[in-house]
Amino acid sequence: MIRAVIFDLDGTILDTEKYYKICWPEACAHFGFNMTEEMYLKLRSFGRPFVYDQFREWFGDSFDYDRVRAYRKKIYEDIVAERGIQLKSGAIEALTSLRENGILTAVATATDLERTGRYLASVGLEGYFDRICSAADCRYGKPAPDVYLEAVSQLKLSPAECVAVEDAPNGIRSAHDAGLKVIFAPDMTESEPEYEPLCHAKIKTLADLPGIIFELNKNEND
Repeated sequence: MIRAVIFDLDGTILDTEKYYKICWPEACAHFGFNMTEEMYLKLRSFGRPFVYDQFREWFGDSFDYDRVRAYRKKIYEDIVAERGIQLKSGAIEALTSLRENGILTAVATATDLERTGRYLASVGLEGYFDRICSAADCRYGKPAPDVYLEAVSQLKLSPAECVAVEDAPNGIRSAHDAGLKVIFAPDMTESEPEYEPLCHAKIKTLADLPGIIFELNKNEND
């Protein structure tokens, strides 16, 4: 029986990956490094400590990740202040339907708790989640399973009772390795051939999500 759905944040609930696609290359360029689109796509939901090694592999030991990331965060906040944050299509409908049917909802994100709470409040979602978990508070970020295991633990459930919704490879791997069924909700890329076999289903918008959850529970009860 599926008792909870755990969502990634950026690119899954919030339509914000388009901003990171601007910010990361601009921040790298500010310090003299060229980030390609392929590099950016690989970064989605990529957590510490893995991201340090990845940047050193790309740019060498002179790359100061923390300094570049701090500059990236400033650019991001400027864009958010100017353009605002939008929800992904179907988000309100999906969350409302799940909660009305007794399904718990949670967030498992690479974003820190302060910013996660602020961004969710800005789009009117502050009361829609039973738990919010940040990989910033875990030893390992995505693609390690830590943040999903933490969310499952806080919900007082088992991984088999939870479904994860993810838009990017690092998140898919994280949730799968934590033992959750994964629903792929494409954002920046329409397909992830290497990772889609790890997913139970693929949806066009979040509005399609409740039907999959209800079908899973119906089949279990039949």
